[in-house]
Amino acid sequence: MEKLTYTIKDRDGVHARPAGAVIKAVSAYKSTITLIYKDRKIDLKKGGIFALLGLGIRFGEEIYLHVEGEDEKDASVALKRAFEEFL
Repeated sequence: MEKLTYTIKDRDGVHARPAGAVIKAVSAYKSTITLIYKDRKIDLKKGGIFALLGLGIRFGEEIYLHVEGEDEKDASVALKRAFEEFL
């Protein structure tokens, strides 16, 4: 399992455009990708953009990402790149 921690750098927090880009970036991977924020967990691939937006993640807040599966290393690299580029 790959574990990542990320602090949201976008002043607007997680909003539609970057959330869509993150979901698109992870959709090609087979691994299970879990985002943990405060006391809530979502599966980024199954929950999609609405689950991500529903968390209400704001600027400066920390999220945790767990990637598990056969392509977890590649998926975690793509996930980290997507968050750094868009959020």
